[in-house]
Amino acid sequence: MTTAVPSHLTKFHWEPQPAAQRLVDELIAQFLAANPAASTLAQRMTAETGTRFKDWIDAIFVPASSGVEPRLKEVGYVQKPQPGADRCFVNDLGIFPAIVLVEGGVTRIAIKVDSVAEFLATHQINPSTPIEGEPLSQYRTAKAFPGSNAELWATERHGYRGFAALAPNPGKGIAAQQHLENLCRRGRDFATDAEGFAEVNRLVDAAIKDLGRDWTCDLFFEAERRYWMRRNRAAQVQYARQQKLGLGWANHDHHTYRCGRENFPALVALWKKLGFNCREAFYAGAEAGWGAQVMEQPVTNITTFNDVDMSPEELLKDFAHLGFTEKRDQLGTVGLWCGLHGEAVLQAGMHHLECQFDWHALVEQLEKQGGVKTMAPFTTFPYLRQAFTEGERWAVRAERVQTLLDKGFITAEQAEKFRKEGALGSHLENLERNDGFKGFNQQGVSDIIARTDPRKIAAMSA
Repeated sequence: MTTAVPSHLTKFHWEPQPAAQRLVDELIAQFLAANPAASTLAQRMTAETGTRFKDWIDAIFVPASSGVEPRLKEVGYVQKPQPGADRCFVNDLGIFPAIVLVEGGVTRIAIKVDSVAEFLATHQINPSTPIEGEPLSQYRTAKAFPGSNAELWATERHGYRGFAALAPNPGKGIAAQQHLENLCRRGRDFATDAEGFAEVNRLVDAAIKDLGRDWTCDLFFEAERRYWMRRNRAAQVQYARQQKLGLGWANHDHHTYRCGRENFPALVALWKKLGFNCREAFYAGAEAGWGAQVMEQPVTNITTFNDVDMSPEELLKDFAHLGFTEKRDQLGTVGLWCGLHGEAVLQAGMHHLECQFDWHALVEQLEKQGGVKTMAPFTTFPYLRQAFTEGERWAVRAERVQTLLDKGFITAEQAEKFRKEGALGSHLENLERNDGFKGFNQQGVSDIIARTDPRKIAAMSA
């Protein structure tokens, strides 16, 4: 009798999309050739931030008279009207910018930034340049580098996919700032994890009531990045480099959370409340002893990679929603990290943020300019390259070490090492995607998880 493979393991299968990438690259090349200021910015992005212009693009506005529409459909783009853009085309087969067909003869490219005002100020754009969209609203955009037939715009979004500025609503803008402050200041350390989850859900519920799900999701992860960045020097170095060009973290690819087995359904429920859908699930291999559920929020374009100790048999179940019933007498890499530092969504903060970069440029620049070294890559495919910066070592509370020791999860020697030297806490991940590839390397992720196991690090240092 053959056991049927669950649909959650077969539904999502990502492939590189070279034809779509060629079309997008062609449009970008034509645009940069026609707008020297944008071309200079693209060069500075690579030289000063280790990023690529194409990874910052939110949308490309192409004259309908160009005849590009049949080509869009040939490479996987489908029409999906948005407010302010009836002829908006998106390609969900990979990671690509929206392409909007417009009347007239001007091509526009809008790049993603955290703050339009910051971008304009950074590049000393004429102060009289108007910004479409009110301050503190969900959508703001402005023409940064004009041209006769090619214009570069900067766009910021907060849980909104349209292209039309929303009606002014100062009350909501102020409420958004208040909820962002609440999320940034939230308590993370409680007597029990259940209390911590209750508190974060209370804050999220209050924000959703005032702002809606998608805006709340955007604010939540802004707060999460700020908390993580305060605890990771590589992040601080790279953020400063990107902010020097007024870009912020708008090139984020996914946010990674580690979670204890007993709390996994609560984490998934929180993400679903914020509008996430489950994508592919992983089992990383027997040695690593962990799995992951990838989740995506379609309006904010935020993806979470959620790690948890598990067995291959548990992968066949709906572990994201049903959780785990088996009690374990040992911890895997993920469970031990949570035991040492706390839940990623609570005390510890994210394990890492992964952003899209020019992989080789970032490795060289981080070490040369910031003294930040990069670990050996764990993915080296033509369409996907990934590596962690060397881990940030965090002090570990004595009571956490003692609890792990008392339960037999670590040895006395390991406990002493953790007390004296702490344990690896977080990383910045350097990722380069090509041909729009949207997936992940399961085997490579298994390798890096094994290489960052705190027990192995402690043993090597001994």
